[in-house]
Amino acid sequence: MSELPILPTTVVGSHAKPGWWHTCKDLAEAGQWGPYDLEELLDDAADIAILDQERAGVDIITDGEARRLDGYVDGYYNIIEGIRALPVARQAGPWGYDQQTRYEAIGKIQAPEGLGIVEEFQYLIAHTQRSTKVTCAGPLTFGSRIRPNNVYNGTVEIAEEFAHVINSELKRLVEAGATFIQIDEPARGNVAGAEMARLFNMATEGVQAKLAFHICFGNRFGRARFKRCYADYFPGALEARADQFVLEYASREMGEIEKWKDWNDGRELGAGIIDVKSFHPESPEDVAERLRMVLKYADPDKVYVNPDCGFGWSPRNMAVGKLQAMVAGTQIVRQELS
Repeated sequence: MSELPILPTTVVGSHAKPGWWHTCKDLAEAGQWGPYDLEELLDDAADIAILDQERAGVDIITDGEARRLDGYVDGYYNIIEGIRALPVARQAGPWGYDQQTRYEAIGKIQAPEGLGIVEEFQYLIAHTQRSTKVTCAGPLTFGSRIRPNNVYNGTVEIAEEFAHVINSELKRLVEAGATFIQIDEPARGNVAGAEMARLFNMATEGVQAKLAFHICFGNRFGRARFKRCYADYFPGALEARADQFVLEYASREMGEIEKWKDWNDGRELGAGIIDVKSFHPESPEDVAERLRMVLKYADPDKVYVNPDCGFGWSPRNMAVGKLQAMVAGTQIVRQELS
């Protein structure tokens, strides 16, 4: 793996899919493609994601979450045991989070065959020489759409069950060679930062890797889901045994960046300075200006540069342009620092 420069650039997780990915995925779901066809599709999509990030000059890449067929967590519900899908209450009208499938617990929640993230990572490291990061949804993310149904005592207990599932997956990732792992969690509003940290610690207990904690406000179809205010979770979230906090700033016009001066306890900040929810094509100077603002409140040797969230709901040409601007803008500030 290449040595990292100051202000390393990376991504949050997902990369934009080519147009054919969406069409061909639907063919597979309709039964018009076989498992070999789907495997070929997903290999090609991962290759494209890797190539796009490498060409843009991103220092630390992922596989673009190219194999996750319905968002970064939805597809997992098909392989998780102990849950049953419920009818979607609202199906007409504009898409919203209330149209996501909900589930109910019908037994012990488990994933005896794993979540498949280890296999994603193994493909990634076999197809790049860049430094890598691997991502996994957090226990609250998994648990938030499952009703207890008299099997569990509430959402938090379901999340605790998922923490064990995740922990097993993460330890297998480390055995496979992963050294940088990110947990993605929603800022739900009804769970305090300290409780989020406790669940993060359960999921990562004994995992010997660099750990990042991405706290997200939602990004499905480019729409936020929760109140976008980190002050509702910090400083309690600092109880997480994370090496890095990955936070979104660009879509909020750099709101709350000044608070990092109060929350900074010496750990790294993955600063989101590319707005994935906007079609506006940032210029390198736009990025440099945002990064300079970050460095007013964070030490350069503790800052990683990334988009606000994943590009999974963005058109590919837009995502590639934004990654190129992110890298070029970061290089401007690196030169200023030197």
